[in-house]
Amino acid sequence: MKRIEHGDMSINSQKPPPKALFFDVFGTVVDWRKTVTKYLERRSFETLNSGSSSVATAVRTKCAEVHWPTFAQEWRSSYYDFTRDQAKRKDNDQTLAFKTVDDHHLDSLRALLDQHGISGLWREDQVIQVSRIWHYLEAWPDSSRGLMALKDQGFIICTLSNGNIELLTDMAVHADLPWTHLFSAEKFGAYKPHPSVYTSACRELGLEPGQCAMVAAHLADLEAARECGLQTIYIERAQEESWPPEKMDGAKSKGWADMWVSIGDDSKGGGILEVARNLEGEQKL
Repeated sequence: MKRIEHGDMSINSQKPPPKALFFDVFGTVVDWRKTVTKYLERRSFETLNSGSSSVATAVRTKCAEVHWPTFAQEWRSSYYDFTRDQAKRKDNDQTLAFKTVDDHHLDSLRALLDQHGISGLWREDQVIQVSRIWHYLEAWPDSSRGLMALKDQGFIICTLSNGNIELLTDMAVHADLPWTHLFSAEKFGAYKPHPSVYTSACRELGLEPGQCAMVAAHLADLEAARECGLQTIYIERAQEESWPPEKMDGAKSKGWADMWVSIGDDSKGGGILEVARNLEGEQKL
């Protein structure tokens, strides 16, 4: 990749451009926080104000105390903890049964409703329906156009997500995401950041890790991909990074990511559009 300076965005000039781009999805390509929060708020309002609803008084009282943005973050955090735990356990137990993200989202939602004292808010069939909101997340404004631009430039654009295949398929249709391949942790029987997820995705395409780049809004994801030999592209997204500012600044100043797109790089769309703009015209391997 050639060296380009644009605001806070830079590209490593020492590596050739990749042939394939693997994208983290939750938070990088889609805005889960806005979608899930608005959905929870709407569904709870509709239920509590439905003439046919028979929600207990105690549950109604507890619902008034629920801060749905916090509830959504707790739900997301449980996913993060679940996938990291599964990745760690995979090293010690190669026979570990694989539990899908859909199954986790349902179990986690039930647990959170109980923890908040509102487990009677929805019937079981409604809880299952609510748990599937993750299939229908809205894309960031730059995502669909940016992915199409990369595809038109000849790059292979793939998901490399912990989400299961059914979830990723529904999301691609809903959010107009023109993937060339859908790669899921489900396919490889392990969750990121387990190394086998990254290396297996490269093998599926018949490419060496250095011919592929991981694109994510989470430095921990990129750190794991980098250790497997992949190139790395970081896209800052609001409220997505779990690393503290000083650790982020250190990674950035050391050129730790091969491309770094800051939130401020949005004069022409930002995000994935900025990635496409800065890879445009580069000769691929």
